[in-house]
Amino acid sequence: LCPWLEAGAPWLGRLARKCHRAHAFFSIWMTLAGVLSLVLLATLPRHLLGNLDGAAHRRGWRGRWPAAGWLLAGVGLALTYVRGAWLGFLVGVAVLLGLVRRGRWLVVGAVAALALGVALTPPLRQRAESIVDPSDPTARERWTMWRAALAMARAHPLTGVGPGGVSRVYARYAEPGARVRGHVHNTPLQILAESGAVGLGAWLALFVTFFWRAAQVLRALPLEDARGRALVAGSIAAIAGFLVGGLTEHNFGDSEVVMVAYVVMAVPFVVAGAPAPAGGARPARSGRSGTGPCGTEPATSRS
Repeated sequence: LCPWLEAGAPWLGRLARKCHRAHAFFSIWMTLAGVLSLVLLATLPRHLLGNLDGAAHRRGWRGRWPAAGWLLAGVGLALTYVRGAWLGFLVGVAVLLGLVRRGRWLVVGAVAALALGVALTPPLRQRAESIVDPSDPTARERWTMWRAALAMARAHPLTGVGPGGVSRVYARYAEPGARVRGHVHNTPLQILAESGAVGLGAWLALFVTFFWRAAQVLRALPLEDARGRALVAGSIAAIAGFLVGGLTEHNFGDSEVVMVAYVVMAVPFVVAGAPAPAGGARPARSGRSGTGPCGTEPATSRS
């Protein structure tokens, strides 16, 4: 179907190009995969809550379409064929299983359904099997890029080759015959090559701080605040998946993906500053009297 569309239906424009891998309205499938992985992980706990508290069933089919949309988006993620995003999604699910207490069997069931679909679809199954195939040409090319990035870092250990400098100096550090690349398909190595140890340290500090403070917010939320806990757990899982996906793709340099990541990172702190839900306040458990999680005033003072 794709060759026919590309050759015989030029009026479809960009939708007909590269249609052998799902990319929606983005220019490339990696962007779609990064966005879908973040959204799927961030919203999964909320879907679980809707099914467990019976709200979805009380609303009939209108209450079930969000879950159907989530599964459809999961199919879209599979059809991008982006293995790094697949791995990131699975790691995010594993993180989520360690954070949620209710609905773990639903999480496992949803992921198992997607995995079964991959296993029963030969092209998807072959793509998944290539993850552990050292002879895969794309894997070999990534190793070539990563070695070049490490060579840049050794030559410029503190401040790197400068923002956007990888494409300018790539040929100087790459192996003979390697294609010139603008990025090295690995976010930490890209930052190390461009900004050196100083830049990589700052980048790591950003995410270490996020996980530390988001975990504080989650611990401070009472068990009765199921919706708040679902939002925070989804945020933590989504960013974990985002970082794992960045080990095989420079997703931090993809503006559409990283903007979604920034929004997801803000969620725990929005929850921390929101008024307490009906039926109970959010007690501060940060260890400092008079302050709530992340140094905010307790929600009871603003209710």
